[in-house]
Amino acid sequence: MNQLLVIDLGRTRYADTWELQKRIFAARLERRIGDVLLLTEHEPVFTLGKGADENHLLATDAELSEKKIDMFWIDRGGDVTFHGPGQIVGYPIIDLNLHYNDIHRYLRDIEEMIIRTLKEYGVEGGREKEFTGVWVKNEKIAALGVKVSKWITMHGFALNVQTDLSFFDRIIPCGIFHKGVTSLHNVLGRPVPITEVHVHLIRHFADIFSLQVKQISVEELLSLLHHHEAAVEEK
Repeated sequence: MNQLLVIDLGRTRYADTWELQKRIFAARLERRIGDVLLLTEHEPVFTLGKGADENHLLATDAELSEKKIDMFWIDRGGDVTFHGPGQIVGYPIIDLNLHYNDIHRYLRDIEEMIIRTLKEYGVEGGREKEFTGVWVKNEKIAALGVKVSKWITMHGFALNVQTDLSFFDRIIPCGIFHKGVTSLHNVLGRPVPITEVHVHLIRHFADIFSLQVKQISVEELLSLLHHHEAAVEEK
């Protein structure tokens, strides 16, 4: 069974994590590191994917500056979304050549991981035929947006646990006009510890992709990447 390196980054700024993803992707491409799952909560940020309509970002530049919300155009699929505290963002950087060469199946498997995690709390998550992501009734609880290059994945998923949903009022989430957003806290009516949800997500991810989990620190990850980058420079 192949290994999955899991790293809890804690609270991060989006730009820092995006750069980290790129470094891991380069190492994974050279097979100098195994499959990786990064977990984080971001400082408030709006991200717009390759298919985004800038009109779906309703916040003005002045609002972004006043509320200290970052904004990035990025190379994932999809439209505009929000990341912030209380939301688990997961970045699987895995080699699909070792699993299957099927992007749609990959998206369905990420959704399945989230659906199984919600079930741990007695919450029935489901899919919508026209859209990616996971839904509770008519409201979106988890968004997906990925990039796959040479069958290695980047970007990933965002699960609202106890997110401040008012941030979503400043966008048309994922470009979908007629549906709302929700969180695990909203559905259950009580707080849910982020670290507790991590445990379920990691277990279900590993089960679905038949991987053995090894949790490592940020320092250990950076050391692995440093060795890879030093080896590349020596070539």
